[in-house]
Amino acid sequence: MNILVVGGGGREHAIAWKLAQEGAGRIWCAPGNAGTARLARRVDIKATEIERLAEFARQNAIDLTVVGMDDPLMLGVCDLFEQRGLRIFGPRKAAALIEGSKVFAKNLMSKYNIPTAGYKVLQDPSSAREYLRDAGYPVVLKADGLAAGKGVLICQDYLEADKAVRDLMELKKFGGAGASVVAEEFLTGREVSVLAFCDGKTVAPMLSARDFKRARDGGQGLNTGGMGCIAPCEYYTPEIHEYCVKRIYEPTAAALNKEGIKFVGVLYFGLMLTASQPYVLEYNARFGDPEAQVVLPMLKSNLLDIFQACLDGTLDKVNIEWRDGAAVCVVAASDGYPEAFETGFEIKNITPDSETAVTFHAGTTARDGRLVTSGGRVLGVTGLGADLETARARAYAVVNKVDFANKYFRSDII
Repeated sequence: MNILVVGGGGREHAIAWKLAQEGAGRIWCAPGNAGTARLARRVDIKATEIERLAEFARQNAIDLTVVGMDDPLMLGVCDLFEQRGLRIFGPRKAAALIEGSKVFAKNLMSKYNIPTAGYKVLQDPSSAREYLRDAGYPVVLKADGLAAGKGVLICQDYLEADKAVRDLMELKKFGGAGASVVAEEFLTGREVSVLAFCDGKTVAPMLSARDFKRARDGGQGLNTGGMGCIAPCEYYTPEIHEYCVKRIYEPTAAALNKEGIKFVGVLYFGLMLTASQPYVLEYNARFGDPEAQVVLPMLKSNLLDIFQACLDGTLDKVNIEWRDGAAVCVVAASDGYPEAFETGFEIKNITPDSETAVTFHAGTTARDGRLVTSGGRVLGVTGLGADLETARARAYAVVNKVDFANKYFRSDII
């Protein structure tokens, strides 16, 4: 089978790695990175160049395309491929809007009584400031559109909220993503991520995970795309899972169907477990990153078979199995991320992959025969073990050996 994986980060490396482990066939990655180049052919096409991707798939007899990134989904890559008779795993544009628009997602949850924080949609800077002067603090401000995981700001008072309005809506720090902003009630509790395979009617939750979003130790610093992750999440109990299936996961798929939207792909639920009940913080319309880097190594079942079942509408006939034990991912980043940082530094001393630790590339590239940094999040090292402590020790043993100038990683991922 010929498979094309769209994207170039750690998530896409994890997808390609799992498919390669299964012997799924010949794999291409567009655009890929230095890590995916070791197990797949690199295609010099950006993930957002959807016309070129479709033409490549046609010319190279690609049997299945798997979309890892959010941007091409919102550009309608799945719609385009389907129109041309090409098989592709991921939601169509209308379904991807559940991630592409915070306003759409919040309105959907409100309409169908899916537990979420109270909110207000702010359409312009003037009315936003008027509302925020009398708002209860802290308050969460979210850019409506895609912002690479960094468009969420927790404001402790009006001064911080005013600055957030200026950054999001006036200075357009995240481009058009901040044209509208959602002001959301601040919830207190424990966060957990649950990804689920979906075929339009059946929702099959994956292993739970806990993402570490903040840049610095102790949950300090700015929100990032993720500095580490663990799976399974130790406080996601069977009782909580049962509640979420009945009140959140299945109702979300049903709500989309009632709106005339069929969701096929991976639906990500970002949850807050408060003292009273779980609430939805956000949806994503694809594998989370770095969640994919802990969940996929724990998947015992064949990933390609699951992809095919989702597309064929037969997910209810697949028994998805998970490995015993735990996984811990630690991200080695360029110091300064998620703001200004330097790249182009040579990377040395990467430990070869084994049954106990795997290194997924994110911001890497090959230059003059050398492996160098090319992004904010550079590598994600996943340790595997019988328990979280063992997996953590194995991940940090590898991260500590990796060498590149301005390397930074959190020391408290667990």
